[in-house]
Formats: sequence, structure tokens, C-alpha cells
Amino acid sequence: MTQKGKLYIVATPIGNMDDITIRAVKTLENADIIAAEDTRHTARLLSYHNIGTKLISCHEHNEAQKSGELVKRLEIGDSVALVSDAGTPLVSDPGYRLIQAALEKDIQIIPIPGVSAAITALSASGLPTDSFTFSGFPPKKSGKRLSWLEDLKNVSHTLIFYESPRRIMDFIQEIIEIMGDRYAVLSREMTKVYEEFIRGSLSEILDILKTRDSIKGECTLLITGNQNNDTVSMETLAAEIEKALILENRKISEISKTISKKYGLSKNIVYEQALIIQNKRNENG
Repeated sequence: MTQKGKLYIVATPIGNMDDITIRAVKTLENADIIAAEDTRHTARLLSYHNIGTKLISCHEHNEAQKSGELVKRLEIGDSVALVSDAGTPLVSDPGYRLIQAALEKDIQIIPIPGVSAAITALSASGLPTDSFTFSGFPPKKSGKRLSWLEDLKNVSHTLIFYESPRRIMDFIQEIIEIMGDRYAVLSREMTKVYEEFIRGSLSEILDILKTRDSIKGECTLLITGNQNNDTVSMETLAAEIEKALILENRKISEISKTISKKYGLSKNIVYEQALIIQNKRNENG
């Protein structure tokens, strides 16, 4: 009876080609085949480390088809190494279907650990690391994305997101509107020549990005969790807004920013409530 092959889940560098373990290099060298998210990208890594193993593509658009083919190879004894473009496969990357198909056929799954952009960014962020939620890429559709952020806004520990440089500014603005202007860290180009960590409030980070002609490199955004453990009633909220409007004579934009940050509320909610209160005052003379 033919002994089944093994499926290796191999972490690869997120930028610097040298950020790969000795075990990972040996696994890629000895595998019968490497299933790669982008064969052209992985070919450069293999060339850098003088690895000549055959490559086939396995990405989100063909994974259903390729999973069946790869499992057949595993069943006849071939060893398969799964890699993504960067970091650990399956973490916001393809591979889930292949793993499930392999497990159904009792194929042994062997992880070859290494780099993950989320953990790399967290380790250098300066934010609490004892508890965190990795949320990956936000939903592409606006409605789903806003609802998704609403579900996360009361989480009390560090939140980690991935986003493309093209969408990062819009995404930060949405977070500010829903979660408030929290302290955050934006990392980009990690392990590369132009590695950068931008620290500050979300609005401060946004202001820095607005000054740039372009933003390059995949972004990892980390924000502090909701540190306000107290819930606020609408009566309390209204009283605080009235005090700021009448006694302190502050502008609505300033009030919405301050109070939303204090209670972890959306600035839009506070702004709308302040407008209602101001309009009532104007009507009553």
C-alpha cells in the first residue's frame, strides 16, 4: 500500500528574502511540488535561495479545482508545500479549501512556522499584546464593512487589520466615524528598506498620509481597544452636550470629537444629537 504524502504549510518572508527559517528552506527543497498563490512571486524567492522545486498555482480563484488535484498527488505519496505570497498561508490568504480536502483524506498537515505580518507589527507597535483580535482585511462592500466595524467598536483589546495602500485612508476615516479617534499604529513596508511605523491618533495618522503623493506597500493597522468600560445613556449624553454648548460655548464639531472619544461613540451620533439640541435651543429663542 502506497504511503500518503504530507502537506506542509510553509511561512515565507513578508519582504526581506532572508526572513525564512532553515527548516522552511529545507522543506521547499525536498517537497515534490510547491503550491503557490502567485508562481512568479514565489519563483523569485526560490531563485534567491537556489531552490529548484516545481511550482504550480493555487490561489483564491482556482483553489477549488487545484485542491482536488493536489490531494490526488498527496494520496499517491507526493509531498506538497503550500506557500502564500508573503507570511503564513491561510492567514488572510488562500489554503483553507486545500486543508479541508486533505483532512477529509486523512492527509497529515505539518506547519512550518515563520513570519506573520500581524504578529510582526504587533510586536513593534507599543500597543498591548496580552490580548488582541486579528480581523484581517475589511469587507469590500461598504454596508458590510460599516456593520463589521460596529461589531468591533466595543472590543476592549488591541485590534489588528490589513488593508491595501489604495484604500487605507478611506478605511481609517470610517474607523474614526464609528469607533472614535483612537490611538493607533500604522505599519507599512515591514522588513523592507522603507519600513515605517506611524504612531498617533487615527486623525493624526490620516493627516500624515494626506500629505503624501502616494502610499506604497501593504498596510497593517493596529488600534487600541475601547478603553471606556462605562456605558452612557442618551440622557447623560444630552446633558453633557448641553453643558458644552451652553456653558462652555463650544462648537459642535469640537464637542462631537471630544465626547465621542470619551465614550467610544461614533462622532456622527454625537454630532447629530448636538444638532438636535442646538436646533431646539434656537426654536425656543
